[in-house]
Amino acid sequence: MHQTSSRLLRMTDEERPFTRDFKDLFSTLMVSLPLSPHRVRFRNVDFTFTSEEAINNLGSLKFSQSNRMPDPKDPSRIVTTTTTTTFSMAREMARSVCQRFMDARFIEPADLKPVNLFPLKHAIWQLTPKGINVLQHFCQRNGITQPHVMSLIASSRNTMQLVTLERDSVTDKLSHDRATIEVIFRRFVGQEGPNISTSVSSSDSDSINDYYNGLVGVKMARDRKVSDRTVHNTFTGKATVDWLVDCCTTVDKREAYEIGSSFVQLGLIHCVLEDKSYVQQHPREASFQPTRQAVYALTDKGQRLAGWVTRDQSFDSNGSGKIGNQPGSSRADVPRETNTNRLTVILSDAALRLLFREHLRDTHCEENLSFYLDVVEFTSTFRAIARKNEPPRIDTVRETLAAAYGLYNAFLAPGSPCELNIDHQLRNSLASRMTRAVGDDQGMITSLREVADLFDEAQNQVFKLMASDSVPKFLKEPRYATVLREHDFENAVASNQYAPHITSERAISKLVRYAGSRER
Repeated sequence: MHQTSSRLLRMTDEERPFTRDFKDLFSTLMVSLPLSPHRVRFRNVDFTFTSEEAINNLGSLKFSQSNRMPDPKDPSRIVTTTTTTTFSMAREMARSVCQRFMDARFIEPADLKPVNLFPLKHAIWQLTPKGINVLQHFCQRNGITQPHVMSLIASSRNTMQLVTLERDSVTDKLSHDRATIEVIFRRFVGQEGPNISTSVSSSDSDSINDYYNGLVGVKMARDRKVSDRTVHNTFTGKATVDWLVDCCTTVDKREAYEIGSSFVQLGLIHCVLEDKSYVQQHPREASFQPTRQAVYALTDKGQRLAGWVTRDQSFDSNGSGKIGNQPGSSRADVPRETNTNRLTVILSDAALRLLFREHLRDTHCEENLSFYLDVVEFTSTFRAIARKNEPPRIDTVRETLAAAYGLYNAFLAPGSPCELNIDHQLRNSLASRMTRAVGDDQGMITSLREVADLFDEAQNQVFKLMASDSVPKFLKEPRYATVLREHDFENAVASNQYAPHITSERAISKLVRYAGSRER
């Protein structure tokens, strides 16, 4: 069975590709390249490629995802389901896309010298730690095991732990709620403590390898002379942008500017030295100045949030992050199925979802949340189709069904790269449905309804698994206690305790409202 879907590369209002499509395009290109050693300044650099190779391959890219399994009705028969995605573009567009890959910090010159423009030829490139992280997730999801790609992923250059930012699926804009910005800020100032440089020159340097793992915070100068005073632990606007582009799933500097502005607006950082030239040229964007001349420091609020100064409120002795002696926070008030309620609260909060994903990644079960959220998107698209009074467009149905096959091959098929722990009967029902021929247009619509029902059942099983296994471990992690306390987490959970049926459906409905009409 071969499921094929074609669509144009979707563009945002800012005329850039949608992030998910953009990362898929990048990863597909990297898989297509040989990533062989090239001579750079009298030495061989592994896993590199030329400008010409990238531009030529972007002219016609094809990616196929296949899964082979025994027919549930006849084990002697092997059924193969294949989903194929094709990208193609003109040469000038290919160069523009490569420029965007460079701006997103997916790739960098192999000689490590910063450049502003992606040349058509005579340049050698390598993936950044961020680019390797993006490629690794793509390969894990799609079961890609080509030796040259696996060697790169297994190399010492694969060090990045990206901050995964959520986006609105209709506009592709980043989530800018206060809690999410504060989570980003904590990583920005350094999960392992402040990244202090003893000299101003080293803190303001242009090295493109300063942020190699996402845990090291923005470069700060221990002491900086500003006018007639010395200011401690300062950093430039440019360093802020560099960290946000290198260590987060941002895809261009404009998104880093927005997050930097949010840091200022929330009172987490303040400007100690303005770039007057930038302010004059960009008076409407002067709240955050992304230049080397603009210098920033943490406010008192920012230092408290970073944990640099003592907080007025302390945690309870067991480190759970609860606020003591408040109504609804005692153990006696917690219902038996409270972990279900807790997961509902986590999934309904963008900042907590971000931290929960980090925890799942650390415990090697991130695929559970990825599948859960992907089904939210699929369900939103399916419901949008089902709500329409007129018959759905067959192209839309075909594309949605292709997305379903992609989800199945990634998470649910026997032997799939991110195979989930679901019960045997549901797995057989899914295999039977997904290996059955679709037939005519009406058959596709019927198949889509059946697949949506099965995905909903699988999603509920994954929800219960996360609630029973992952949530208790997440809550025991001391590094998350501060955020949970600030979210008044246990009281938020307790407010759901008398609901007659707390299931994943509540979290789904909230996420679907956030997703809008997700059309991938």
